[in-house]
Amino acid sequence: MSTIQIDRLLDTVIRQGASDLHLTVGRKPTLRLHGGLRNLDTKVLDADDCVALMKSITPERAQQELQEEGSADFGFAYGTEARFRVAIFRQRGDIALSLRLIPNDLLDFDQIGLPPIIGELIRRPRGLFIVTGPTGSGKTTTLASMINHININLDRHIITVEDPIEYYHYHKKSLINQREVGVDVMSFAEALRRALRADPDVILVGEMRDLETIEAAVRAAETGHLVFATLHTTGASGTITRVIDAFPTNQQAQVRVQLSTSLIAVLSQVLLARVDKVGRVASFEFLVVTPAIANLIRENKTFRIDSSIQTGRKFGMQLLDDSLWSLFEKGMISAEEMIDKSRDPGELTNRVHRAGRMVGRTELDTSEPKPKKPVVEEE
Repeated sequence: MSTIQIDRLLDTVIRQGASDLHLTVGRKPTLRLHGGLRNLDTKVLDADDCVALMKSITPERAQQELQEEGSADFGFAYGTEARFRVAIFRQRGDIALSLRLIPNDLLDFDQIGLPPIIGELIRRPRGLFIVTGPTGSGKTTTLASMINHININLDRHIITVEDPIEYYHYHKKSLINQREVGVDVMSFAEALRRALRADPDVILVGEMRDLETIEAAVRAAETGHLVFATLHTTGASGTITRVIDAFPTNQQAQVRVQLSTSLIAVLSQVLLARVDKVGRVASFEFLVVTPAIANLIRENKTFRIDSSIQTGRKFGMQLLDDSLWSLFEKGMISAEEMIDKSRDPGELTNRVHRAGRMVGRTELDTSEPKPKKPVVEEE
């Protein structure tokens, strides 16, 4: 395949509103559309097609990394219409590509469905704000929306550290510098250390993927900076536990104290297929760190955080399962989709039954129930 055809494939992604394009040997080009996979009506790709497609969009440094490491990630702008984040990798000796569409239009809080209180929280001069969720749950879009909100409304120096850069931000009321790991700086931890010398007000860490980066992010939040970061966890209390558990046992008591004073909020999100098949909708668990929750973190009682979220609605807090239930009651998502993404599927299934509703066709079967598959939380 030639460059012309990669253009046609990318145009199709944009036109159909797909989130991803997958290219691999032995299958037609495949879109991820509203959460499901759809083959395009074209030829089945062979090894030469995948190599040609890869070379038509991949910079030299990423081709070199593919040769040496077996995989590489990069981003590129597709005209003025969009950007794409690309993962290329070897499989069975052949090349495969996954391209994620990054729209140029940044969404506002209402469009995403974010709790309005976030606008107030991100005006704070210092602290750590963690956005979590499984891969493909929209964390990048949410963070880009928050950075854009600051950029439009406040005069701040913002430094982002990303791998790769996804949304491009332009100087508005704020001054913004975006650093790409592997291009502008070697690692997240190194970028964070250097950022502190560059007089930043706001720092975005694309991913807290190791202890060194987590340490640097907590330290930056403590020393008077507003720090945004992501983790691949599900649920607010689980996120706090994950951060603490990343440290050696002899440092965990100290980290609990640091987090109790520096953590502002944890936003945990999942994306769900809509009943009307028009795009997807986000569901959120939201924790705001109040003095009472700060005490629970300091005293190693994170298991009590969920009940504090339930009683903290006046601060905009909510549990994921309550957010899912709200979307289900509005008729936006199916019972099956809600239960698949929930933290306590048994309880939500019971709530559906108490409301006189059914879950799937199996509920109509009067024969002996089959054992249900265990639900595993995505990391």
